[in-house]
Amino acid sequence: MRGTGALAMLVALGLATPGLGLAVPPPPPNPSDAELQAGRQQSQQAAGRVGELANRLAEAEAELIDLQARVEVSMEDANKARVDLKRAEGAYAEARRTAEAAGVEANVAGQRIEQHRQRLDRFVAGSYRQGSQIGSATAFVGSRDPQDVLDRALFLDVISRSELDVLDDLERARVEKVNKDSLARAALEEAEAKRRAADEARRAAERAEQAAVAAQATQAGQARQLEADQARVEAQLAEARSHVSGLEQQRGQYQDWLAAKEREEAAAAAAAAQSTSSSAPARPTAPASGRSVEVVVNRALSQLGVQYAWGGGNSRGPTRGIRDGGVADSYGDYAKVGFDCSGLMIYAFAGAGVSLDHYSGYQYQSGRRVPLSQMRRGDMLFWQTGGRVHHVALYLGGGRMVEAPYSGSQVRVTSVRYGGIAPYAVRVL
Repeated sequence: MRGTGALAMLVALGLATPGLGLAVPPPPPNPSDAELQAGRQQSQQAAGRVGELANRLAEAEAELIDLQARVEVSMEDANKARVDLKRAEGAYAEARRTAEAAGVEANVAGQRIEQHRQRLDRFVAGSYRQGSQIGSATAFVGSRDPQDVLDRALFLDVISRSELDVLDDLERARVEKVNKDSLARAALEEAEAKRRAADEARRAAERAEQAAVAAQATQAGQARQLEADQARVEAQLAEARSHVSGLEQQRGQYQDWLAAKEREEAAAAAAAAQSTSSSAPARPTAPASGRSVEVVVNRALSQLGVQYAWGGGNSRGPTRGIRDGGVADSYGDYAKVGFDCSGLMIYAFAGAGVSLDHYSGYQYQSGRRVPLSQMRRGDMLFWQTGGRVHHVALYLGGGRMVEAPYSGSQVRVTSVRYGGIAPYAVRVL
């Protein structure tokens, strides 16, 4: 008995005294579930913001492409308007030259008519002063005989009629020139109107081009701002993910430390039990698990890799999740087929003929509670905050468990987490 007491004391000292072989180091930081959840939510919000900005940037770039096309169309319209204006100005210059030439021709024709009219007036006036309608009497001086007089009279009549015919022809030419001059002026006015219209069209096209270029520049600035915003939020997302990864790594390190501590405590307890039982008769121990427990464990393990879906899972397998109005909805759990934590327990224990409610709080009341120090394979482990149960997993033994952890994850096997764990395991079988 004395040797046994000394060994137990050494074991106890080994657990508490640094430097002895059985001692474990001080515990590493253990982030709370709330810190982990807050980090995941921050990461999720940043990811959502990145997605939103990516969509907005895609829309902005599509609008920028459309505006670029509008700029090109506006530039071509402006080019067309400039060409049309140049043609209109050429037509106007030609019409102006034609009108000026027609005016000159009309003036020349009028002068010639006036000259012939004056000659005719002098001829007629001379004839009347001589008392004859056929011209001056001096035209008959020197006539040799009456026939010569008649010939000269006929000649004067022909001259008078010729003068009148020339005058008529010149008048017709003048009228024709005046008409051409009028048409030329009308063409000039029409060309001027077209030139003014083309000039206004050019100014309108250039204004449209400037407006399109300005809109494109504004849109390009918005796209650049969105790119900068997206890069900034992506950096925040990377930082948030790194933060969550660090917290999860700390949690994992703490769980590894806790498992090592438990193994050391178990080894110390076993050594103490062995030393105290040397004088007592051996007593048979009950098997840790039976056939039904293995059925439960195997059914749970058969679902490894199935995605998490809040509200999913029943006695027949994974089912579509339901809406929670919060985090699960943001992950789209309502559109996934899978398990949540209590749904996985329902499916696992249904293999052994045990019916469970789809609520971890009621599952905590569904069997016999045993201290964590006595938990064994097939027991359910629970986690709580403020006395309220919020998670359940199936213990596999050896410090391992199988669970459906949270939205965005899958059914997995992991080390038992002792932070926030309920003080009792629940044994149904």
